[in-house]
Amino acid sequence: MKQTTLLFANRKGSALLVAALTFIALLTACGTKESMESMKKKAQAGDAEAQFELGLMYATGIGVPEDDVEAVKWYRKAAEQGHAIAQNNLGVAYDEGQGVPENDIEAVKWYRKAAEEGFALAQYHLGEMYYYGEGVPENDIEAAKWYLRAAEQGDADAQYGLGVMYSEGQGVLENNF
Repeated sequence: MKQTTLLFANRKGSALLVAALTFIALLTACGTKESMESMKKKAQAGDAEAQFELGLMYATGIGVPEDDVEAVKWYRKAAEQGHAIAQNNLGVAYDEGQGVPENDIEAVKWYRKAAEEGFALAQYHLGEMYYYGEGVPENDIEAAKWYLRAAEQGDADAQYGLGVMYSEGQGVLENNF
């Protein structure tokens, strides 16, 4: 039986932390109405970073009315160009049903793209999906693999999850030391 102790690590909460940190940088970049308009023009012209930032603004309601559907639209544009954080945030949108119908298979697809780019938070999210069997068959070996990749980059939630797996011998050899 799976340990319920991993449930505290809310995927949405982790993504919001990344969003908050990114937003601090966004405030610096978009301090004026002119710079905001410039960012919108860049996003409309296909600039992946500007598209991601615009998606973040709609997701948080900073500088624009909060609108999850519009956030997903801009995240998708950036994600399709390989923007790893946008891919992760699009995964969160599908995972949580924010701006799109909840769809664990789509969430896994976007988490995997970002995880394969080396984005630690997405690696953790993908590990969670394998651990709980959401959008993929439950697979402790795959969960441990993705937790390890994120843990090696310092992701505390992944380190905790991997520790639980080692203590229980789930997907890895049991090690209580």
